[in-house]
Amino acid sequence: MQNLKVWNDMLIPFEKMPDNARLWIYQAERKLTYEETDVVKHNTEHFLSEWQAHGQDLKASFDIKYNQFLIISVDESFSQASGCSIDASVHLIKALENELKLSFMTTSQVAFMEGEEVNLYPFNQLKKQAQEAIIGPDTLVFDNTVQNMAEFRSRWIKPSRETWVKRFF
Repeated sequence: MQNLKVWNDMLIPFEKMPDNARLWIYQAERKLTYEETDVVKHNTEHFLSEWQAHGQDLKASFDIKYNQFLIISVDESFSQASGCSIDASVHLIKALENELKLSFMTTSQVAFMEGEEVNLYPFNQLKKQAQEAIIGPDTLVFDNTVQNMAEFRSRWIKPSRETWVKRFF
């Protein structure tokens, strides 16, 4: 019963996280299968239900968007994430990578929303993608550098013309 109390109090719905809640976005190198998504959900729920910083429980949440992005958030108005607790979350990601045989820390690829699909393009090929009109000023790009829920809600996905990608047009 004690675990159930921690589960209910500490793992909260993603959409209920406050605007100032800190977050990390992990972009998978490819779309996850349904089975892989279940593995990510199960392991992340278990990890977050026990996540602590200096012996203090962390009020946290997560979501999987487009079967490609794992987003973890912590409400630091309750307890602040420490270096050790952040390291622990990275260990979760590495364990998922090992189990699923894929990377969640691919920073050399930029994610774009094209229609209903997320497409990844290597950073060093964006100029070519723009020249060939594969991506354009209106192509939506994911900004995985957002740091809190307010930024996530307002600018995680934006037209390329409003981001650093505009230099390629």
